[in-house]
Amino acid sequence: MLSNIGIPGLILILTLALIIFGPKKLPEIGRAFGQTLKEFKKSTRELTSDITDDIADDIKDMKEIKKNLNA
Repeated sequence: MLSNIGIPGLILILTLALIIFGPKKLPEIGRAFGQTLKEFKKSTRELTSDITDDIADDIKDMKEIKKNLNA
């Protein structure tokens, strides 16, 4: 989605943001966007970690079941 914007489009968006919000609000908006992105990445990382741990536990259980069946 963002890969199709290009430099002219990015400059236009930044210019419009500067006109709409003004130079005093832009740093606050940038910080808020950065914190939101950071929290999203953290949540995604935690979710991925939880799923990976669950899969590892399931594989371990399957190996134990297989071992018990062969014994």
